[in-house]
This record gives sequence, C-alpha cells and structure tokens, in this order.
Amino acid sequence: MNQPTISPIIQAAELLRLHQSGNLILVDVSNGKDAKANYEKRHLDGAFYVDMNAQLADIKDDLSNGGRHPLPSLKQFSETLSNLGVSIKSHVVIYDDKNGSNAAARFWWMLKSAGYQKVQVLNGGFQEAERVDFPINSNIEIPISAESYKIEDWQLPLATISEVEKASKDENHLIIDVRDEERYTGKIEPIDLIAGHIPGAINVPFTRNLDENGLFLNSQELKMTYEKIFGGIKSDQIIIHCGSGVTACHTLLAIAYAELDIPKLYVGSWSEWSRNNKELKTNLD
Repeated sequence: MNQPTISPIIQAAELLRLHQSGNLILVDVSNGKDAKANYEKRHLDGAFYVDMNAQLADIKDDLSNGGRHPLPSLKQFSETLSNLGVSIKSHVVIYDDKNGSNAAARFWWMLKSAGYQKVQVLNGGFQEAERVDFPINSNIEIPISAESYKIEDWQLPLATISEVEKASKDENHLIIDVRDEERYTGKIEPIDLIAGHIPGAINVPFTRNLDENGLFLNSQELKMTYEKIFGGIKSDQIIIHCGSGVTACHTLLAIAYAELDIPKLYVGSWSEWSRNNKELKTNLD
C-alpha cells in the first residue's frame, strides 16, 4: 500500500478539476433521517452513497457495548470498500451535506486506519461543491466491484473504555471532548441518557476547527491551536471523543490537516461511557 501522502482536505475547486479523472471515487456519506432520499434527489455527479449507520458502524442492541456507532468488523468494512470499487489505484474523495463533514470525517478515519493514503474529505461538503458549480444530478450510480480490499487491523490508534478511565485520573494524559459546550457541561443532552462529561476531560468543540463559512481553518492556524491545547503531551497520551465516535473524527481530521500526529480515538465515547460508569448509572434509577 505504498501510496503518496496527500492532504486530508481537498478544496471544491480542486475536486472540480479532478472530476474527469478515471480513478476518482466520489462518495456521499450524508447522514440523517432523509439522507438517502436526499441523495436520490440531488448529489454530486458520479457520487456513490454510503450509509453511515449500516456500513460505517455495527450498531448493537446494547449501546453500553461500544456506544451508538461502534466500528464495523474489518471484514464488513473490507466488503464495503470492495463493493465501492476501491482499489490501490483509486483516489477517494468523501463529502456529506454538513459543511463540517462529520460523517465524511468518520469514513476518512476508517480508510486511513485501513492503511489507505489517497483519501480526502471535501472542504465544505455538498454546499461548497454546489457553490463552485460542480455538476449535480439525480442519477443513481452503481459502482463496479473491485477485488477484496484486505485489512489486517485498524492502524490508527484507538482507546478502550478502560484506557479512558485510567487516563481520566492521570495528569500526564489528555482527554478531549469535542461536543458542543452545552452538552459537555450537562446543560442539555438531546441524544444520550445522561448529561455531563468524562471526569478530567477538557472541552474543545469541533466547531473550533471551522471558520464562519463552515470551512476548515488553514493548516497553520489549526497547528498553532492544537499545539497549544496539547501543551507538549504526546499523541499516544491524547484521547479524542464525542458522543458516539463520529464527530471526534472531525477533530482527528483537523489534526491530521495540521500535520500533527493523530491521537487516539475513543469510539464508544460518551454514549458508551455514560452507560457503564456506575456512579452515573445510579442516576437512572
């Protein structure tokens, strides 16, 4: 898998120039209640649709086991890539209908963690592509399957709930919660059973990665921001989490864009932690 390293972020104007490339695989990972229906009405020309919940997660009945969006098995993800026609020669560009590219960032993290290098997220998503007059239509694209894409392990660092618990009590580790401040402080909790945050975690909302137009800040600004936040703590002692392991990937993408080492992802995030912490669970009674 020796592929040239490219920026994890691609600008809409660059994508427009790549549109005629025979090796480009464009993927719409828009997530939400009407995401697929919206894709069928309007999507970027040539884009395939990937379902966040069905293909990029293996959701369990018991959310205390991995949270709301646990990773799929390596075999499941390999099949998804093969069905999309992803091969070693492919240039994969991912977008969604959220300017911040949350679900797209999750797919990016998974591809990078599978050892794939030539993958990028579209800065600004669908809206930004539309702004530069990227062709849009309703044609349902059918990918041509490729040979099985072998994945031996997740290559980017992951943290388990037990690691997070230990790190929460160790001042030499850093846990970053990227949810909105009101969810971090426990003022609101629209999704999970309990409001609050992991003890010891600091709050750096993912929205800080973006400018007023919903585009990623430039790499130097992001680098300065995260170097200050990390305060000299090494990446293998830093854990990033959110509510269910999706939005956290947005911040991991920003860190990679800043050309910094990628910290650990806690996939289970608050959705798993809040269902396992004994002290919190007493509040459910």
